Amino acid sequence: MTSYDGPDLFAHLFPGFFEDTGIRALPAGETFVEMILPLREGALRPAPQPDGIAYGIYGGDPAPLLEAVRQVEPDWVQYFGNGDRVLCGFDGTRPVSFCLLTDFGRYHGLRVGGPGCVGTLPGYRGRGIGLGMVAEATALLGAEDFDLSYIHYTHLERWYAKLGYRTILRWDRQGIVG
Repeated sequence: MTSYDGPDLFAHLFPGFFEDTGIRALPAGETFVEMILPLREGALRPAPQPDGIAYGIYGGDPAPLLEAVRQVEPDWVQYFGNGDRVLCGFDGTRPVSFCLLTDFGRYHGLRVGGPGCVGTLPGYRGRGIGLGMVAEATALLGAEDFDLSYIHYTHLERWYAKLGYRTILRWDRQGIVG
Protein backbone atom coordinates (compact mmCIF):
# COMPACT_ATOMS: atom_id res chain seq x y z
CA MET A 1 0.00 0.00 0.00
CA THR A 2 1.28 3.45 -0.88
CA SER A 3 2.29 5.61 2.07
CA TYR A 4 0.82 9.08 2.49
CA ASP A 5 1.79 11.80 4.92
CA GLY A 6 -1.51 12.16 6.75
CA PRO A 7 -0.90 15.57 8.35
CA ASP A 8 0.46 17.05 5.12
CA LEU A 9 -2.46 15.70 3.05
CA PHE A 10 -4.94 17.00 5.64
CA ALA A 11 -3.33 20.46 5.76
CA HIS A 12 -3.32 20.61 1.96
CA LEU A 13 -7.00 19.69 1.62
CA PHE A 14 -8.28 21.70 4.60
CA PRO A 15 -6.06 24.73 5.23
CA GLY A 16 -6.95 26.62 8.39
CA PHE A 17 -9.29 23.86 9.56
CA PHE A 18 -8.45 24.21 13.24
CA GLU A 19 -8.98 27.96 13.14
CA ASP A 20 -12.71 27.46 12.50
CA THR A 21 -14.74 28.50 15.55
CA GLY A 22 -17.10 25.55 15.06
CA ILE A 23 -14.20 23.12 15.30
CA ARG A 24 -12.80 24.92 18.35
CA ALA A 25 -16.26 24.67 19.99
CA LEU A 26 -16.48 20.86 19.73
CA PRO A 27 -16.79 19.14 23.12
CA ALA A 28 -13.54 18.38 24.92
CA GLY A 29 -12.51 14.76 24.60
CA GLU A 30 -14.21 14.12 21.25
CA THR A 31 -11.75 12.66 18.77
CA PHE A 32 -12.30 12.31 15.03
CA VAL A 33 -10.34 10.57 12.27
CA GLU A 34 -9.34 11.19 8.67
CA MET A 35 -9.19 8.10 6.44
CA ILE A 36 -8.06 7.19 2.92
CA LEU A 37 -8.42 4.36 0.48
CA PRO A 38 -6.01 4.17 -2.49
CA LEU A 39 -8.22 3.51 -5.50
CA ARG A 40 -5.51 2.21 -7.84
CA GLU A 41 -4.41 -0.54 -5.47
CA GLY A 42 -7.56 -2.67 -5.42
CA ALA A 43 -8.03 -1.89 -1.72
CA LEU A 44 -11.83 -1.53 -1.85
CA ARG A 45 -13.47 -4.47 -0.10
CA PRO A 46 -16.90 -5.69 -1.22
CA ALA A 47 -19.99 -4.58 0.69
CA PRO A 48 -23.44 -6.11 1.08
CA GLN A 49 -26.01 -5.44 -1.61
CA PRO A 50 -29.27 -5.10 0.33
CA ASP A 51 -32.41 -6.47 -1.32
CA GLY A 52 -34.72 -3.87 -2.83
CA ILE A 53 -32.14 -1.06 -2.78
CA ALA A 54 -30.70 0.50 -5.93
CA TYR A 55 -27.88 3.05 -5.95
CA GLY A 56 -27.62 6.02 -8.28
CA ILE A 57 -26.95 9.73 -8.65
CA TYR A 58 -29.84 11.83 -7.40
CA GLY A 59 -31.40 13.88 -10.15
CA GLY A 60 -34.96 14.66 -9.23
CA ASP A 61 -36.90 17.19 -7.22
CA PRO A 62 -34.58 18.24 -4.37
CA ALA A 63 -37.38 18.22 -1.75
CA PRO A 64 -37.36 14.43 -1.01
CA LEU A 65 -33.57 14.40 -0.78
CA LEU A 66 -33.50 17.42 1.53
CA GLU A 67 -36.18 15.86 3.71
CA ALA A 68 -34.10 12.67 4.02
CA VAL A 69 -31.05 14.72 4.97
CA ARG A 70 -33.12 16.69 7.50
CA GLN A 71 -34.27 13.44 9.14
CA VAL A 72 -30.68 12.23 9.52
CA GLU A 73 -28.81 15.44 10.36
CA PRO A 74 -30.58 18.81 10.08
CA ASP A 75 -27.28 20.73 10.11
CA TRP A 76 -26.25 19.04 6.86
CA VAL A 77 -29.12 20.43 4.75
CA GLN A 78 -26.99 23.52 4.05
CA TYR A 79 -24.46 21.35 2.17
CA PHE A 80 -26.97 19.84 -0.25
CA GLY A 81 -28.50 21.50 -3.29
CA ASN A 82 -25.42 23.51 -4.20
CA GLY A 83 -24.85 21.70 -7.48
CA ASP A 84 -22.90 18.89 -5.84
CA ARG A 85 -23.41 15.32 -6.95
CA VAL A 86 -25.26 13.13 -4.48
CA LEU A 87 -25.26 9.36 -4.58
CA CYS A 88 -28.32 7.76 -3.00
CA GLY A 89 -29.64 4.39 -2.02
CA PHE A 90 -33.22 4.21 -3.27
CA ASP A 91 -36.13 2.14 -2.05
CA GLY A 92 -38.18 2.44 -5.22
CA THR A 93 -37.94 6.16 -5.96
CA ARG A 94 -37.48 7.20 -2.32
CA PRO A 95 -33.95 8.21 -1.27
CA VAL A 96 -33.21 6.30 1.96
CA SER A 97 -29.46 6.90 2.11
CA PHE A 98 -27.25 9.60 0.65
CA CYS A 99 -23.73 10.96 0.38
CA LEU A 100 -22.12 13.88 -1.33
CA LEU A 101 -19.47 13.02 -3.91
CA THR A 102 -16.73 15.57 -3.39
CA ASP A 103 -13.73 16.39 -5.58
CA PHE A 104 -11.09 17.64 -3.14
CA GLY A 105 -8.60 18.47 -5.89
CA ARG A 106 -5.03 17.27 -6.25
CA TYR A 107 -2.31 16.38 -3.79
CA HIS A 108 1.18 15.77 -5.20
CA GLY A 109 -0.35 14.88 -8.55
CA LEU A 110 -2.95 12.53 -7.07
CA ARG A 111 -6.61 13.23 -7.67
CA VAL A 112 -8.50 13.10 -4.35
CA GLY A 113 -12.25 12.72 -3.89
CA GLY A 114 -14.55 11.15 -1.39
CA PRO A 115 -18.01 10.53 -0.01
CA GLY A 116 -19.19 12.99 2.62
CA CYS A 117 -22.24 13.72 4.74
CA VAL A 118 -23.09 10.02 4.65
CA GLY A 119 -26.48 9.15 6.11
CA THR A 120 -29.26 6.57 6.14
CA LEU A 121 -32.82 7.14 7.30
CA PRO A 122 -33.31 5.72 10.82
CA GLY A 123 -35.87 3.12 9.73
CA TYR A 124 -33.45 1.71 7.14
CA ARG A 125 -30.35 1.40 9.31
CA GLY A 126 -28.73 -1.91 10.17
CA ARG A 127 -29.31 -3.46 6.74
CA GLY A 128 -25.97 -2.52 5.13
CA ILE A 129 -27.53 0.15 2.90
CA GLY A 130 -25.13 2.92 3.94
CA LEU A 131 -22.06 0.71 3.70
CA GLY A 132 -23.17 -0.51 0.27
CA MET A 133 -23.69 3.10 -0.81
CA VAL A 134 -20.21 4.16 0.35
CA ALA A 135 -18.74 1.16 -1.51
CA GLU A 136 -20.67 2.25 -4.61
CA ALA A 137 -19.46 5.86 -4.19
CA THR A 138 -15.86 4.72 -3.75
CA ALA A 139 -16.02 2.48 -6.84
CA LEU A 140 -17.55 5.36 -8.83
CA LEU A 141 -14.68 7.65 -7.83
CA GLY A 142 -12.21 4.98 -8.95
CA ALA A 143 -13.99 4.66 -12.30
CA GLU A 144 -13.70 8.43 -12.68
CA ASP A 145 -9.90 8.25 -12.33
CA PHE A 146 -9.58 9.50 -8.76
CA ASP A 147 -6.45 8.13 -7.08
CA LEU A 148 -7.53 8.43 -3.44
CA SER A 149 -10.89 8.29 -1.72
CA TYR A 150 -10.83 10.45 1.41
CA ILE A 151 -13.13 10.30 4.44
CA HIS A 152 -13.10 13.60 6.32
CA TYR A 153 -14.23 14.35 9.88
CA THR A 154 -15.66 11.06 11.10
CA HIS A 155 -15.84 8.99 14.25
CA LEU A 156 -16.96 5.85 12.35
CA GLU A 157 -13.46 4.44 11.95
CA ARG A 158 -14.37 0.74 12.24
CA TRP A 159 -17.36 1.14 9.91
CA TYR A 160 -15.29 2.64 7.05
CA ALA A 161 -12.47 0.17 7.72
CA LYS A 162 -14.85 -2.62 6.65
CA LEU A 163 -14.41 -1.29 3.10
CA GLY A 164 -10.62 -1.01 3.38
CA TYR A 165 -10.29 2.63 4.44
CA ARG A 166 -7.40 3.26 6.82
CA THR A 167 -6.87 6.01 9.34
CA ILE A 168 -4.17 8.54 8.50
CA LEU A 169 -4.62 10.84 11.51
CA ARG A 170 -6.71 11.61 14.56
CA TRP A 171 -7.73 15.05 15.73
CA ASP A 172 -9.72 16.89 18.35
CA ARG A 173 -10.78 20.51 18.77
CA GLN A 174 -7.19 21.54 19.54
CA GLY A 175 -5.53 19.92 16.54
CA ILE A 176 -3.91 16.68 15.40
CA VAL A 177 -3.51 14.14 18.17
CA GLY A 178 -2.02 11.19 16.30
